[in-house]
Amino acid sequence: QVRLVESGGGLAQAGGSLRLSCAASGRTSSTYGMGWFRQAPGKEREFVAAIRRSGGETYYADSVTGRFAITRDHAWNTVYLQMSSLKPEDTAVYSCAAVSNRFYTPTRPREYDYWGQGTQVTVSA
Repeated sequence: QVRLVESGGGLAQAGGSLRLSCAASGRTSSTYGMGWFRQAPGKEREFVAAIRRSGGETYYADSVTGRFAITRDHAWNTVYLQMSSLKPEDTAVYSCAAVSNRFYTPTRPREYDYWGQGTQVTVSA
């Protein structure tokens, strides 16, 4: 089992920045990648960013490319999402997830096995 705990959410003004953290514990060595997803009220969960454990390849949704950056610490205990140039439409609950299947599509939430509880990000105009 892998436990994920997000932190760092809160209120920001448009154009501002926030950094989210996702602390992983348990059998983290069994995971092949991690991702960030978000869900706004009345909308489906959507992909934000992901990073592969092997090679560190990163992926981003078009809506956040150039504004958000996903990184991780060397031990793969924590994954970060640095969010800059925030927009009101970035308002959502952000959740991190981990995948234990070696062959997975990083943008598909259904392929992730472990999820955190989520952290609220609110961006005011």
